[in-house]
Amino acid sequence: MQNISNMIKKFFQLPLQVIPACPGSPESFRPLWAVMIAVSLVSMFLFPVIVLAQDYLIGEGDLLKITVYDNPDLTSEPRVGGDGRITFPLIGEVTVTGLSSAEVQKKIAGLLSNGFIKKPQVSVFITEYKSKKVTTLGEFTKPGLIELRGNATLMEVISNAGGITANGAETLVIQRKILKPEGGRGDDVTLTVDLVKLLEKGDIAANIMVLDGDSIYVPRAAFVYVTGEVKTPGAYKITKGLTVLRSITLAGGFTQKAWKGRTNIIRKSEKGESEISAKMEDLVMPDDVIVVPESFF
Repeated sequence: MQNISNMIKKFFQLPLQVIPACPGSPESFRPLWAVMIAVSLVSMFLFPVIVLAQDYLIGEGDLLKITVYDNPDLTSEPRVGGDGRITFPLIGEVTVTGLSSAEVQKKIAGLLSNGFIKKPQVSVFITEYKSKKVTTLGEFTKPGLIELRGNATLMEVISNAGGITANGAETLVIQRKILKPEGGRGDDVTLTVDLVKLLEKGDIAANIMVLDGDSIYVPRAAFVYVTGEVKTPGAYKITKGLTVLRSITLAGGFTQKAWKGRTNIIRKSEKGESEISAKMEDLVMPDDVIVVPESFF
C-alpha cells in the first residue's frame, strides 16, 4: 500500500508538460486529463486490494481483533475455534466461519445492541490468517502445506513453496474440491495452467486465484537423451515442439566425427524398444534416445 501511495505522489509531482495530452482535446484540458489519469491509477491498484480484503471469508484458526468504539474494555483478540465460533464479552459465543469481516461486524453489533450497547460501532480485523490451506506436490522446491494469507494467487503459492525446480514440467495442475450450496461435496474440478505463460511471459490471466483445499501439482518433465557424436551428451528436458535438431543443439551440436545422416532414435513403446531413422525436423517423445553414430570416412 505504501508503494502505491508513493507512486501516486510522484505522479502528482511530475511537471504538467510531461503528462501526455488527451488525444483530440485542447491544451487547456491537460490539467483535468492529468487528474483523470491519477484517478485511474487509484482505481487500478487500490480498489482491487479493498475488494479482496472484503471477500475473504473467516475460518478455523484465524485470529481476529475486535474493537467497539468508546468501549475499550470490550476489545478482544479471539481465535476462531474448530467449531467455527469465537467468544466475545457480554454476548458469549458467536459463529463467524464463512463470514467476511464486514458481516462479523454487523452480526456482533446486532447482538450488542440487543440490550447491551446503544448503536455500537464495531470493527473487526483479521490479524492472522490460518484457516485456508493448499497442498503443493511434485516439482516444488519446498512441497507441502501452504497457509494462505487472505485471498492468494497462484504466484504467491509458488513463491511460498520456494519456486519450481528445473525438472518441473511446463504445465501445473490444480485439483479443486467443489462444495454444493445445499451441503455435501460435488465432483472435483481439474484446472491446468501453462507455466510458460505464467512465469516467462507474465500472463496475468494465468495467475489465477487459489482456494482453500486446492491440491497443486507440478509433474516432473519428460526428458530426451542424446548420445554419441555430440559435444555434450546427456538428458535434456522436453519442451513444447522440441525436435531432433533442437535436441542435438542443446547437446552442444555435432562433433566433427558425427555421421549426421545416420542419426537414429531408440524409442520405447508397449511392444518394447524400436530403432528408427531420425529426421532433423521430427518431434521427440518422452524417453527417446537420440544416437549420433561416428562416421567411418
